[in-house]
Amino acid sequence: MVEFTAPKGVPEYFSPRSDAFLAVRDALAYPARHAGYGYAELPVFEDTSLFVRGVGESTDVVSKEMYTFTDRGNRSLSLRPEGTAGVMRLVVEHGLDKGALPVKIWYAGPFFRAERPQHGRYRQLQQVGIEAIGSDDPALDAEVIALADEAYRRLGLTRYRLDLTSLGCAQCRPAYRERLSQFLAGLDLDEATRQRAAVNPLRVLDDKRPEVREQLASAPVMVDHLCTACGQHYESVRSFLDDAGVSWSEAPHLVRGLDYYTRTTFEFTHELLGAQSGIGGGGRYDGLMESIGGADLSGIGFGLGTDRTLLACEAEGL
Repeated sequence: MVEFTAPKGVPEYFSPRSDAFLAVRDALAYPARHAGYGYAELPVFEDTSLFVRGVGESTDVVSKEMYTFTDRGNRSLSLRPEGTAGVMRLVVEHGLDKGALPVKIWYAGPFFRAERPQHGRYRQLQQVGIEAIGSDDPALDAEVIALADEAYRRLGLTRYRLDLTSLGCAQCRPAYRERLSQFLAGLDLDEATRQRAAVNPLRVLDDKRPEVREQLASAPVMVDHLCTACGQHYESVRSFLDDAGVSWSEAPHLVRGLDYYTRTTFEFTHELLGAQSGIGGGGRYDGLMESIGGADLSGIGFGLGTDRTLLACEAEGL
């Protein structure tokens, strides 16, 4: 009988499958490396307040899923649940935002979330990510999305889809949020969902339960309530993607699980992976750097799941 086993929800890779894992990780990073993004090696743990302020205290990631501990100096630290907040901290701390913009960074490694483990849903998950910081040009949004699309195409994947929407900005989102809250108040929702709606009504749009989705069919969507600037920005992103030959699908109910997203938001899903179909995603995050004490610089990035992309490759027989 084996005395010790790996922690639950932590995938392990060893030869020969580890060769495929490395090939996937390298392929996901290749487009960013060759587009001039510089590599950053980030801490595996950070000050807990960085994620509370950067990711959002009301998110499931911060409120339920972070591995948080107190070190010997009585400091509260957390294993990183995502990469963007750490990159923002690095850019601010080392003054990279004072030089040539945009700052373009790529990174890779493990991230940690205390979730209920299942196929494709892990407590230690591997990702390749990029961040482009310091420009609100919609062409940069299209560049970031196109780099992710190129990575999947380099692996030979064909049965994936890019979902795209805009979550507006600080000017147009409050009015939409109020309109959505009024709509949700008239639905037959359980108490936990009502509490979620009170904290962040947009999060309810991501509810996967059929009885809730049926009620949300006529819910107002953000793309119908964008201000002029956001509408023009979103139209430009879609036009640039079309010019680049990147196929996309309109997804007005798309809501990512992190509070910092604004304007362009996207997700890649794979049709052969079942319930855990997401293989990568990201978006723009105007205001994130300022929220952690830096300059008011815009940025956009993505996180591509190495584990799930490997599963997608295996599902397609690659």
